[in-house]
Amino acid sequence: MDAFFDPGSVAVLGASNDPSKWGFWLSAGALTGAHRRSVHLINSRAASIQGQPTFAHLSELPEVPELLVISIPGPAVSGAVDEALAAGVRAFLIISARVPNAAELAERIVAAGARLIGPNSLGLVDSANELLLAWGHFTPGSLAVGTQSGQLGTEIATLSARSGLGISRFASIGGQSDVRAAEILRSLVDDPDTAQVVIYLESFTGGSALVQAMQALRAAGKPTMILTTGSSNAGARMAKSHTGSLTSAIDTVDAACRAAGAIRLSTPGEVVELAGFFASSWLPAARRVAVISDSGGQGAIAADTAEGFGLSVEVLDPATAEKAADLLPEAGGIDNPIDLDGAGEKDLSVYSSLVDVLLADETIDAVVLSGYFGCYGEDIPELLEAELAEVERLGNIVSGHRKPLIVHSMSADSQAVAGLWERGIPSYASIEAAMRVLARAGFYASHSGRITETHDLSGTITPWGAGYTAARDAMAAAGVPVPAAVTLGRGDDLAEAIAAAELTPPFALKAGWLAHKTEVGGIVLGLEDTSAVARAHADMVARLGEGEYVLEEMDTRDGVVEILVGGRQDENFGPIVMVGAGGTETELYGDTWLELAPVSHTEALEMISRLTCYRLLTGWRGRPAADLDGLAEVIVAVSRLIASNNEIAEIEINPVRVATSGALAVDALVVTDTETSKE
Repeated sequence: MDAFFDPGSVAVLGASNDPSKWGFWLSAGALTGAHRRSVHLINSRAASIQGQPTFAHLSELPEVPELLVISIPGPAVSGAVDEALAAGVRAFLIISARVPNAAELAERIVAAGARLIGPNSLGLVDSANELLLAWGHFTPGSLAVGTQSGQLGTEIATLSARSGLGISRFASIGGQSDVRAAEILRSLVDDPDTAQVVIYLESFTGGSALVQAMQALRAAGKPTMILTTGSSNAGARMAKSHTGSLTSAIDTVDAACRAAGAIRLSTPGEVVELAGFFASSWLPAARRVAVISDSGGQGAIAADTAEGFGLSVEVLDPATAEKAADLLPEAGGIDNPIDLDGAGEKDLSVYSSLVDVLLADETIDAVVLSGYFGCYGEDIPELLEAELAEVERLGNIVSGHRKPLIVHSMSADSQAVAGLWERGIPSYASIEAAMRVLARAGFYASHSGRITETHDLSGTITPWGAGYTAARDAMAAAGVPVPAAVTLGRGDDLAEAIAAAELTPPFALKAGWLAHKTEVGGIVLGLEDTSAVARAHADMVARLGEGEYVLEEMDTRDGVVEILVGGRQDENFGPIVMVGAGGTETELYGDTWLELAPVSHTEALEMISRLTCYRLLTGWRGRPAADLDGLAEVIVAVSRLIASNNEIAEIEINPVRVATSGALAVDALVVTDTETSKE
C-alpha cells in the first residue's frame, strides 16, 4: 500500500484552477506534500495551475509517476488508463464517477500488474506522510478511516477534528473493484500513527479476509469499529430454512465482529465518541459501575441509564461504603449512586478522594462522575485554579488504578473538561453518551475475538442424498443423538418393519421429503400401535403422494424444551451456526443467536446463554434444568459439519428436544448446493 499512502511521486490528471472542481482540491492537496515527493499537474488547456506549471499530456512528464490520480469525465477514463499502463504507471486512484465498464477496467489494470483504488473514490489521506488527495481539510490525528461512502467518511473526519482526535489515514475505496477493505485494514496494523480504526462498508465481499485483518488489528492493540447499513432481509427471504430466514445481514456482521474482536456502531457520532474513549482511557474489566453525582436527580438518572445500557450499578461493598461515609460525614447514608449533597461546593477535593476510594475497590470496574464538575471554574472564575488542580489529581488517580473514570459534565468545553481529556478522563455533555460509551468499551473489552481456523475438523461427515433419512444419518454420524426410526417403503409390511427396527410406541410418522412438514400435514404424532400407523400412512399417501415416509419413536420425556440448531453458508463470511427457540413457533419468537462456525463447547454454551428462552433451560419456575452440555454438543457438531462441508448450503435441526437426560434431534433438514442451484 505504500504506493497509495506514501508515493515517491504523484501526478494529477484533471488538475484545475476552479475551486468548485475536484481537480482543484486534488492539485492543492498534492502540492502540500511537494517538499517530500514530486508532484505533476496535467491539464491540456492550462499552462499554470495554482502557480505551478502544468503538462498537457501524461507522456510529457519527466518521470513515470508512482501514483496517478484521475479526475476527468468518466467516459475518458479508460483511454487515460491504457495510456498510463503503457507508460508504466502501477498505482491508480480514480476519483471519476460513472466510468463505463468499471469492472472490466479494473481487470485490465490488475492484469497489467498494477493496482487501483476507485473508481468513484473520494480520495486518500496520510497525515504523517503529508499526503492529501481528497476534497476538504483533514486534521492530523490517530483515527484511521476506511469507507465505501466518501462523504460519510469525511463526516467522520470532520467530527474527529472537532473532538480533537484527528485523522491518521483516510481511504475512500468506492466499489472495491481492486483494492478491498481488508487490504486497507492490513496496512494499518503496522502504521505507527494509527491508534484506532473505523471502516464503513456497504458490502462484505471477502468477509473472511476482513475478519482476519480485524483480528490482526486487535492483536496490535488498535480497536476497530464498523459502520454498515446491511439490515436488509432480502437475502433471508431466499432461505429454505428457519436458520436462513431468521438471521439478517446485521446479525452476521455482529457475529463477524465478535470473532474479530471488533465492534459495530450505528452512526459517525458514536464512532467519534468511542474512538475518543479508546484514545484516552483504560478499558473496564467488566460492567460494574459506581456513580457519583452532586445532584440526587442526576445520580438516579445516571444509574437508570447505566442499567439501560446493560451496566450494573450494585450495592457498595461495606468497607468501601464506610470509607466513602468518612469523606461525606453529613450524608445521611451512602449508597450507589453516591449523592455528594453539596460536599463538592464546600471542598472540591472530595471528588478525587471519593474516586480514589471507589477505584481501589476490586468489585468496581469503572466510576462515572455526573453533574456539575467541569463548571466550577467556568461559572466562578475564582474557582478555576482549584478545579484544574482537582482535574490533575483525578488524572493521577486514574493512572494509578488503571481503571476508567468517565465524567458527564454540564459543561461541554470548559478548561476543566479539556483538562480531563488531556489526562485520560473522557468527558461527555450527556449522561446517555457517557454510559453508552462505557457499555460499548466494556463489550469491546470482553470480546477479544477468536480464531475459527484453529479448530480440528477431521472426521466430519459429508451428507449424501436428499430427504429426512439422509439428514438423520448425517446428524447421527456427526454425533447428534436421534431417535430410533425406520423408513417405510412402498408395499412394506408395516408390522414387520416396526418389529425389525425394534421400535417402541408411541410413534411419529413423517413425510421425509418435505422441508416444513407441519404446515401441510406431513407429520402425525402419538401413534400407539401398528393399526394407527397404517391408517396415518394411508391418509398421508392419499394426500401427499408416494415418497419417503419415516416412522420414529416419539420422545415422551418430561420437562422438555424445544430448541432450534442450524447452520448455513454465508456468501461473505462463510459458515455460520445458529441456536434459537425451536418448535412450530420459531418464527414467532425470533429468539436466536449466531456465530461464525465452528465453535467450541464453551462458545456454544455462551450462545445458549444469550437466548431469551435460556431461563426455560435452567429451571424456570421449578422445572428441572435441561442438559446444557448436551445441547452445546449438538451446536458444536452442527458447526463442525457446516464448516467442513462446502457442499452444504443449510442445516437445520428443529426441534432439538432438550431435557435433563440429554438432547435429541427429532427433525432435520440438510440443503446441499446442488439442491439450491436447481431453484
